[in-house]
Amino acid sequence: MRARNFHTKARRHEELPLPRSQSPDWDCACPRNSVPTSLALLFISALAAHAQTALPQPSPTPELAPIAPPVPVFPYPMWMVVSVALAVLLVVAAIIWAVVRHIKSRPQPPPPTPRELALAALEILRERMAQLEPHPFSIEVSDVLRLFVTREFRLRATQQTSPEFLAAASASPRFSEADKALLAAFLEKADLIKFARVQAGKGDSEQLLEQARRFVEGGKPT
Repeated sequence: MRARNFHTKARRHEELPLPRSQSPDWDCACPRNSVPTSLALLFISALAAHAQTALPQPSPTPELAPIAPPVPVFPYPMWMVVSVALAVLLVVAAIIWAVVRHIKSRPQPPPPTPRELALAALEILRERMAQLEPHPFSIEVSDVLRLFVTREFRLRATQQTSPEFLAAASASPRFSEADKALLAAFLEKADLIKFARVQAGKGDSEQLLEQARRFVEGGKPT
């Protein structure tokens, strides 16, 4: 009984129709997934055609123009440049020559006289009187007076002793009696301070300076 039922179920199972997807005839007549693939290819081709028509086509590359010849930077000819340079040099030389000639033609101020030089040196000594001791001060003021006599009266006072200097001044008609007496008093006091080293102070220095100034202002020029 059980064997009969088994054979009956097996025969029924063989008689059931197979699904379309499992039918061997269907697999041969219509390949699997062929229709969707064709549709996808058509869709992609349409998109590519549309993209080619929608995108702007590249413009053709323009042809390069030929290289232009060099343009001259300085538009003036060389002969004109040389001529202008020579003209400028001539004008500058003429101006320099005129200025130099004007300077040379101006009257030069006269050189200071021996009296002016001696008075200026005495004024400098007056400013230095506070810093100098009577002994060095007497030496400097005596040198100023001797140099003045040498320049103004052509006597060798800078190379003579005081007695020789006084004798030469006494024998010269260029000095007045007042000048000779003033010179004798100055030389005597200066020698006492320089050689005898007598006690001297600021008052003695002021007296020597005043005697020298009076002699320089009162001496007769040549």
